[in-house]
Amino acid sequence: MEELIAKKYIKALTKDTDIESIENMTTIFSALAEAFSDTKFNAVMDNPDVAIADKSAILLDAVKAANSDKINNFIKLLAENKRIDIIPAIAVELEKSVEDATKTYEGIVYSNSDIDAKVVSELSSGLSKKFDSTISLQNVKSDFNGIKVGVDSLGIEINFSKDRIDSQIIEHIIKAI
Repeated sequence: MEELIAKKYIKALTKDTDIESIENMTTIFSALAEAFSDTKFNAVMDNPDVAIADKSAILLDAVKAANSDKINNFIKLLAENKRIDIIPAIAVELEKSVEDATKTYEGIVYSNSDIDAKVVSELSSGLSKKFDSTISLQNVKSDFNGIKVGVDSLGIEINFSKDRIDSQIIEHIIKAI
């Protein structure tokens, strides 16, 4: 639900705005979103005894360095409409809109063994060509027995499980006999 609301707010915020400004907004809202992972910060923002104006002042102080009337007015609007809690969703949606505008995505290669950087680079290059985008991948060691590639922003998940491949080879051999 928050995502839908955040998308509507972002549409208004980014209307007639260039990509560089949207990237700057993304940086600002990502930093604000990090504050929402702090329990003390959340205690203040969720406290009904703290006035909306005080909550707004805290957020405005946090983005003061941006020196942007547009962002300041946007935060005031969120506070007035009691939508401060969607700031993390706004950060996520802004990141997605920047990725879509620049066609630059990040993904992860999961495996229980180390994968050569050249292989990761080739996977990245192949996916980039396939999806007409720039996709950068990073290798993350996990307990997955095989290789799994995920680019969440594009909804891509490809996996090669060693167990599944082994069982398919056995089935093929049995059928051949």
